[in-house]
Amino acid sequence: MTHLKKILIASLIGLVTTVPLSAGSGEINFSEFTLDNGLHVILHEDNSTPIVTVAVMYNVGSKHEQPNRTGFAHFFEHLMFEGTKNIPRGEYAKFVERAGGTLNANTSADRTYYYQTLPSNQLELGLWLESERMLHASVDSTGIATQKQVVIEEKKQSYDNRPYGTILIETMKRAFSEHPYRWTTIGDPEHIMAAKDEEFETFYKTFYVPNNAVLVVAGDIHKEQAQSLVEKYYADIPTGSPDIYRPNIVEPPLGTEVRDTIFDNIQVPLVLQAYRTPAMNTRDYFAIDMLGTLLSGGQSSRLYRELVDNKQLALQVGSFPIPFNEPAINLTFAFSNMGIDPQELEAAMDTEIEKVRNELIPEKEFQKLKNQYENQIIGGNYKIAERAHNLATAYTYFGDASLINKELDHYMAVTREDIQRVAQEYFTDDNRVVLYYLPKQN
Repeated sequence: MTHLKKILIASLIGLVTTVPLSAGSGEINFSEFTLDNGLHVILHEDNSTPIVTVAVMYNVGSKHEQPNRTGFAHFFEHLMFEGTKNIPRGEYAKFVERAGGTLNANTSADRTYYYQTLPSNQLELGLWLESERMLHASVDSTGIATQKQVVIEEKKQSYDNRPYGTILIETMKRAFSEHPYRWTTIGDPEHIMAAKDEEFETFYKTFYVPNNAVLVVAGDIHKEQAQSLVEKYYADIPTGSPDIYRPNIVEPPLGTEVRDTIFDNIQVPLVLQAYRTPAMNTRDYFAIDMLGTLLSGGQSSRLYRELVDNKQLALQVGSFPIPFNEPAINLTFAFSNMGIDPQELEAAMDTEIEKVRNELIPEKEFQKLKNQYENQIIGGNYKIAERAHNLATAYTYFGDASLINKELDHYMAVTREDIQRVAQEYFTDDNRVVLYYLPKQN
């Protein structure tokens, strides 16, 4: 993964990179049930290693916010580590660490994810901790005031003062005019500072409820015991309102190229093209993802071979779709080599995309591409924590956890004609935002 791709993905999901939804070397077996309060539960038993992952994915991200109150979902990613009615402030993480486990969380435009991996004999502890967070997290004035400062400082360090850190902020607000994807998860600090305590309380009571969540328990468990413990800690949590806000906004076509220049505290110029593309789990998304790998997946990829090796116009290149469950964008970018005009670099990028638009990729190159995906997807569920995330994502995004076992088939169904077609349909001038990131002039 390139340095810029790490920055971009980190910005998209609250500064923590997670693995893509993918299938493992064999079928992932799981069972699932739904409690009366609406909490969906997925159990995956693998007794090969004495660890267990307890994870909760809430169907709330930055797209569920209001335009004048952005950043709430990411704010709660932090706030819900403050403590609960039965866990003193600042002690939540210590329970996991003292038990020999690890924990973290991340937020995207589409969901918020909390997870902890523990020795398997600490399963009940993990379930209790997450139930505490769901039932009565400490959403009070002290925690809110503390986390307001944390989030504002995070934006300064990870976005405003980080080279290329504002790329997604600048790109998304130009690529979208109506849909809430137009703002990123970090949100606007002024919105966070202006929000009253009761606004945060309402957000918590609305979205962090069992009927808006999926609980995944994966690893060294016995399903009957795990189900009994889930019922013990979660069955009595009250159901939230059935009228949970779901944005239903269809972004109009871009219609024309949007072009701008951003001057940043950088030394190496960057050319970025953001093409509007379909949502995850669509046939065209799989083809666009494969197109991105064709263009930039390794040193033998087309953009790297031509722009970096042969023409020496670029230092680094990349192309990949943003993994959102509504139509989003594909980012294609290149860092300029010393003394290279960004216009010359952009023209070379366009030339490589035009080749895909005009000609079917050769069979040998296509087979190599398929091999890359087979290797990538087979390894995508190696760790228990990865399987938990992938199961939660499949259910939250698409209502179907079994998709964890179908993704390789979707990629293998993509044809050479599909790759050419998506290049022709989506990688067009009137469907893109082009940004030049240039060094500030002293």
